[in-house]
Amino acid sequence: MWRALTLALVVVVGVSPALAAEKNLLVITESKGFVHSVVKRPKAEELCLVEKTLILLGEKSGAFKATVTQNSREAITAENLKKYDAVFFYTTGELPLSDTQKADLLQFIRSGKGFAGSHCATDTFYKWPEYGKLIGGYFDGHPWHEKIQVIVEDTKHPATAHLGDKFQITDEIYQFKGPYDRGDLHILMRMDAEFTKKPGKRQDKDYALAWTREYGKGRVFYTALGHREDVWADERFQKHMLGGLKYVMNLADGEATPSKKPGK
Repeated sequence: MWRALTLALVVVVGVSPALAAEKNLLVITESKGFVHSVVKRPKAEELCLVEKTLILLGEKSGAFKATVTQNSREAITAENLKKYDAVFFYTTGELPLSDTQKADLLQFIRSGKGFAGSHCATDTFYKWPEYGKLIGGYFDGHPWHEKIQVIVEDTKHPATAHLGDKFQITDEIYQFKGPYDRGDLHILMRMDAEFTKKPGKRQDKDYALAWTREYGKGRVFYTALGHREDVWADERFQKHMLGGLKYVMNLADGEATPSKKPGK
């Protein structure tokens, strides 16, 4: 089980036990489309890599307690959401939520709670336009699965402050379609389009990789990274994820003001 798991997890200090005890994260790793290896449970009684990692990140940092599930229909109800400070998605396809449940999730975030997603969270709910607005855009293919160079646009945000101005990483890299618009989002980092030889679809070469936004009184964080198992084991990614989760749970402050175009 997850308690016996040995992962190279970074320990982050700076959250008081009294404050952390109040924070609870609901982790949903349900796939109704492509099933990524990082969310495949080896056995019914075992957790997947994403679930194990987020549980241990919460424990090691003292920032939150993670509750994990692959059943969104049971988890996302107005009554159950009262237990949590934020919801995290690593999901694909059209999850089986009723209109009432969708409204409950949006109200949860608007009221001042948090929402975070990794990688394929943008490959989810294409038939629910308000979700696209919430998450910030939809998956539009992944031309790159290679080592890329990442430009950090916000070097002060808790999700990116440890990364410097630039860094390199190997992962499956998404490009996005509407409603993606950096005029509505605070871009934390983007792919250096000049570093790779493979072209994407965007004429403006704006390939954002992580961002934040406000939704009502709530906070949203999304990172496009997280396809590969070795990325989830990467200390830089773990700090990136932890910083984003602390941000949406109001354990750390960061910008959410809309970004300018690259190079502006």
